[in-house]
Amino acid sequence: MLTKRIIPCLDIKDGRTVKGTNFVDLRDAGDPVELAALYADQGADELVFLDITATNEKRKTLAQLVDRIAHRINIPFTVGGGIASVEDVRILLDSGADKISVNTAAFKNPELIASLASSFGSQCVVLAIDTKKHADNQWYVYLNGGRVATESICEHWAAKGVSLGAGEILLTSMDHDGTKKGFATEITAVVSQTVNVPVIASGGGGIPEHFAEIFDHGADAALAASIFHFKEVMIPELKSFLKSRQISVR
Repeated sequence: MLTKRIIPCLDIKDGRTVKGTNFVDLRDAGDPVELAALYADQGADELVFLDITATNEKRKTLAQLVDRIAHRINIPFTVGGGIASVEDVRILLDSGADKISVNTAAFKNPELIASLASSFGSQCVVLAIDTKKHADNQWYVYLNGGRVATESICEHWAAKGVSLGAGEILLTSMDHDGTKKGFATEITAVVSQTVNVPVIASGGGGIPEHFAEIFDHGADAALAASIFHFKEVMIPELKSFLKSRQISVR
């Protein structure tokens, strides 16, 4: 059985780590390089860095920051935000990233996923999906950092992305983001059953029990931000708790 992964996420704005609730009300959470080193030392399995304004502000994720991070940590990390071409990815991988995350650009141009998978391998390509539940009980895909709604059903887009070559799904529930009230178990289970690649659940982790719950609903990894940034949950204690629940972690 594959071990479950704990992944701290660092949302980057203007070179600083920030955190909000439901994608708004951002506050400063510290220097991303220092936080990355701390989490690596604490036993995080991977890290994710998302330049949360890159797409909206038409900026590229800074390769310089990736280079600084790569020189400080020895665990895999994913970088996303504003990635729209094979060349964007090449620069980030050359700077030290292990994987890249695509979201809006991939939705607008699905063949981007195929191009990236062909150039760098599916294991490098993480399809990030921001989703929200509507009144019809369907979960819909959102773009541009949650600012733009689409008519696409979450699990349908996940399946298409994987068919094009995405090697992993990063699934963020906008309804749960920053609430610390638990992950979106329903849609995580649906997507996990729909695709044959790992699913990272994101949005809502607040206490160790939430992580155990989302792993029971099919997630291969659980991603969280503020509870780690503000030391509400410590990674070693979280892993000890999961082991006590017979959940296999590294």
